[in-house]
Amino acid sequence: MDDAAVDLEREQLATLARPRYAYSAVAKSFFRSMDMLAGEEATLPKAKTIEALAPVPYRAWESREYGRLTRHPGEAGLVGEAEAVVRYGREAQDNEFQHLRVISEKLTEEGGCHPRYLTRPLPDLMVASYVLMSGTLARVGLRRAFLLNAEFEDHAEHTYAEMVAAHPEWEEQPATGEAVREYAAFRIFGRPRMAGDDGGAGEFGSWADVFRRVGLDERDHRNASFALAGRPELIVAYEGMPEVPGMERAVA
Repeated sequence: MDDAAVDLEREQLATLARPRYAYSAVAKSFFRSMDMLAGEEATLPKAKTIEALAPVPYRAWESREYGRLTRHPGEAGLVGEAEAVVRYGREAQDNEFQHLRVISEKLTEEGGCHPRYLTRPLPDLMVASYVLMSGTLARVGLRRAFLLNAEFEDHAEHTYAEMVAAHPEWEEQPATGEAVREYAAFRIFGRPRMAGDDGGAGEFGSWADVFRRVGLDERDHRNASFALAGRPELIVAYEGMPEVPGMERAVA
């Protein structure tokens, strides 16, 4: 991945300047429920809530497509489409887990207490309800599942851009923890850093840049979800962006 070609600050400002997507009634209701629980402000605990939920749709897609693979192993076209969704879903889940680790590291660094809604059983209940909704939607209408996830990721992208803007002190705070180093390694190598890897490759200059990159990852997920749903005209391009999965796929 050519992260060196990406101007993180410019893309964060572009996110702030771009209106949010016109969310569906389902998405609006879902986001309002999160606001009632975690507050309307873009905070680290709210971001952690978002990341706890973010992998759920990708797991639902994977389960649905594995079912198709099992039922139709001899249909080459179907197998290719299903494997592409499974492959992208796994990559996205890994990426969202790195986000969760980075946020947890920053929360620990700041020494703040986790709000009550981040203590069990509330997170488990939130995830369980989203698992049910995502699984049902993936089986009833995969195209709609992709579109809802695009809305979720658009919401997440804007949340991170707003969070960085609300914390100018992060510009001067170095990000050197283990979770950040692993996130940087995954950005460059697609795996944890190993002996022989360039020690400086992909490292971040500040916490502000870490969360700018996380927000841009969410834009990538947004773009891929729209592409998988057959809506490539909604992709928000930027210099240095990766190839968008699903550009050849349109779900009926």
